[in-house]
Amino acid sequence: MEDIPITGLEELEAHLQQVVAAPETPLDAKLFDEVELQLTDTNTPPLIPRLLPTLTQILLIYQSDPAILASLSMKLLRPVSFTQALTLASEDALIQALQSLAPSANILAIAVLHKAARSPGDTAILSIMKGVVLSFLRVWLSTPHVEVGEKAAQALGDLLEVDCDRRISAGLDTRMSGIQISSGKPLGQGLLWRRIFHDRDTYQLLFDLCSFQTVGSGEGQLDERQKSLAQARLLRVLPRMAALDFNTITRSNFPEVEGRYGLQAGEHGILYFATVHMVDKENDMLMHITLIDFFAEFLEMMSTTELTKSTMDYLAALLKKVAGSDSTLYKSLEAIAVTPDTSPELVELLVKLNEYT
Repeated sequence: MEDIPITGLEELEAHLQQVVAAPETPLDAKLFDEVELQLTDTNTPPLIPRLLPTLTQILLIYQSDPAILASLSMKLLRPVSFTQALTLASEDALIQALQSLAPSANILAIAVLHKAARSPGDTAILSIMKGVVLSFLRVWLSTPHVEVGEKAAQALGDLLEVDCDRRISAGLDTRMSGIQISSGKPLGQGLLWRRIFHDRDTYQLLFDLCSFQTVGSGEGQLDERQKSLAQARLLRVLPRMAALDFNTITRSNFPEVEGRYGLQAGEHGILYFATVHMVDKENDMLMHITLIDFFAEFLEMMSTTELTKSTMDYLAALLKKVAGSDSTLYKSLEAIAVTPDTSPELVELLVKLNEYT
């Protein structure tokens, strides 16, 4: 079977060389589709060195929608490891794809980065690539395209799980709302966590893109709609981050950065920012509802983990802060506590937090 020739392959190679020589050349979509439909797990590997370098070269200079190029590249990349992909696409090429206005280019770059979730060693390599990580976080939070945001969120969660060098839920498996944290996996080196949370530029980027105080229409700014999307995306990954490393998301690594976005003395970490200071609850009703839903999911997840006294102290102070100034949230938590479908673990946690001193 592997000796069966691929119809149109030579024609496609010649066409790609034409596009390299003249990037304005229209792509032959029919020829691309003809070759792509014939690709299998068996015949794809030999084509990788024949096609991918040229495709990568074209993607860097092609000015029109690169969806056709990205589709074939995605299929060729499937069996390629992260380190192999880096020999075909430089850091600059990945940054350019992440910054592209074309969602197909974004998704292609995210797929390459997602490959680093296959091993702690690969995530460690990714952590060194600061420009790539910054561009990845920016496209995750700022893209207007839902599919790009979802794929970036999944990739980020998987990367952080593989890279995590601690887990608060030691000895437990947490599975809920699409979240799966397996304590049986080997620990990572924590280098990507440190790149995101212990590097001033990357840490500040999260606050800047998500704070309602920075709504704007200038370069690098997000308007009100995009700001709400960014906030919702951050809230969506925080429960998974908390299950992996609660300490990191509740620690003040750059107090001066946090202070610029509303955090005061005694208020620590991106979790506190996201739940107390990030959302304009008075003027953004949808995000207020999203925040209330977040607390239900977040506390459900926390109820399945082993909670230390310091964690309980933080949770109690956080809930006292948010529920004390938000009657809608308080009533929502009250309703959860008496709903028959609520898990016994969550009910117990809510009771403990309510009585906590």
